[in-house]
Amino acid sequence: MLSSGGAARRFTVHLGFTARDLGVAREVAVGYAEALSLLRPELALGASALSPAEAWQRAERLFCGALGPDGERCVDVAEHLGFHHAPGPGGLGWGDGDGGRG
Repeated sequence: MLSSGGAARRFTVHLGFTARDLGVAREVAVGYAEALSLLRPELALGASALSPAEAWQRAERLFCGALGPDGERCVDVAEHLGFHHAPGPGGLGWGDGDGGRG
């Protein structure tokens, strides 16, 4: 990342798009976030959120973010069923996997 000196600060980018409903919007937003994180690994994938364009204060997270036993965060979609999964191929999996929430 380019830096102009000083301590690094976090920023958020808001990308607008259209979708027929919230479910489709979530799928599209997750796809954008995952694709961008492949191109720019410094992106905080777990911080990705979705909101109506006119109501940014109603943002909901896109990814689970549960803390795992090795300190990694789950990168599955928010409110997923079953095991949690750490990032990367063969990433750590944890949880009971019984089909329950998160």
